[in-house]
Amino acid sequence: MPPDAGPAFQQLVDIMIRLRGPQGCPWDREQTIESLRGFLLEETHEVLDAIDRGDTDALRGEIGDLIFEGVFLAQVCADAGLFTVADSLSHINAKLIRRHPHIFDPSGRPLETPGEVHQQWEQIKAREQSDAGQARSVLSGVPRTLPSLLRAYEIGTRVAAVGFDWAKTIDVVDKIEEEVAELRGALQREGRDRVEEEMGDLLFSIANLARKLGIEPESALRKANDKFSARFDKLERAFEARGQSIHEATLEEMEAEWGAVKQSEATATPKITQEKGRKGAI
Repeated sequence: MPPDAGPAFQQLVDIMIRLRGPQGCPWDREQTIESLRGFLLEETHEVLDAIDRGDTDALRGEIGDLIFEGVFLAQVCADAGLFTVADSLSHINAKLIRRHPHIFDPSGRPLETPGEVHQQWEQIKAREQSDAGQARSVLSGVPRTLPSLLRAYEIGTRVAAVGFDWAKTIDVVDKIEEEVAELRGALQREGRDRVEEEMGDLLFSIANLARKLGIEPESALRKANDKFSARFDKLERAFEARGQSIHEATLEEMEAEWGAVKQSEATATPKITQEKGRKGAI
């Protein structure tokens, strides 16, 4: 049996109630939903960073910090007489049971693939919106505050659930090549607004290629950013080691050093990994 999380969770709720209470912490007492927004975003990114680093010890702590932010937000709302954290937990528990009839409903239709599960989830969600008198929109639940690349990925996922999708992954590659050609044409003939539009179309198509490949684009781009940054730091240190400022280096010198950094990484890569074809892309 897994350990009972109830007592630990209740202790966290009790701590938060005390921190927000009349004799509590002045800083915690003055926080609002709006002021906590940045902290929630920061903790989310720290969880993602621990995942990317494969640091499970850090992940354990970061998950706790993220849960704390949720409890903090719920307590602010409880203090305003809106709802409690127990209401939030009851809501998610009921939703998970309701949207997984293939697991919790004895008469539910068995599902075999993740795609079937996702399609059923969207159908149930649409039915719930209709029953509640809400406008039925496939994209109504995609937050505008999401990072744009992730939002493009989520938009593609939502419309694919109702069948609006490329038939094959290679079709998305063809679309990307089409968008590159249109961007090239806009650069040659059009103004900045048109170029920006075509650049957006290209990024949107790339996000959907990531979706078709089962790759979360924000995570992939974050790893690419980290890899580029690490290589550029090595490049900069190489120039410093020979007493040359990178600001004075020519493009040809920097490209030559960049190639040397990549070559050193390839040499340091274990042979078995090289045989599997895992090569840097940047």
